[in-house]
Amino acid sequence: MHSLKELAKKLKKDIYAIYFATKNPKVPLYARLLAVVIVAYAFSPIDLIPDPIPILGYLDDLILIPLGIWVVLKLIPSSVLAECREKAEATQFHKKPANWIAAGFIVLIWLVLGILVVIWLRHLFKR
Repeated sequence: MHSLKELAKKLKKDIYAIYFATKNPKVPLYARLLAVVIVAYAFSPIDLIPDPIPILGYLDDLILIPLGIWVVLKLIPSSVLAECREKAEATQFHKKPANWIAAGFIVLIWLVLGILVVIWLRHLFKR
């Protein structure tokens, strides 16, 4: 059985392979779009569910991202995936790049949710 460290290393390589697949025209458009979302979220410095929230905070890191990676890998043609994995293996990434656009989108989601909660609370307490 693989150790968690080996599994994490494989996921990291796969996320870079998916990144390269987003640029490959042989990958279907729907797969590229989903791949962009997964890669952007994986490289985002801000989580959709903040880690300090008990249990749910690590849900995205432990379940959502690996599940997204698995789905995208199934959508990429195997010959393209092999080529992208080779590129990912050859590229020496020492730290993950930060995706500030995805981070901004996540902040926007939280702001909209916050505004909706305030509106709902105002409506609730007006009665």
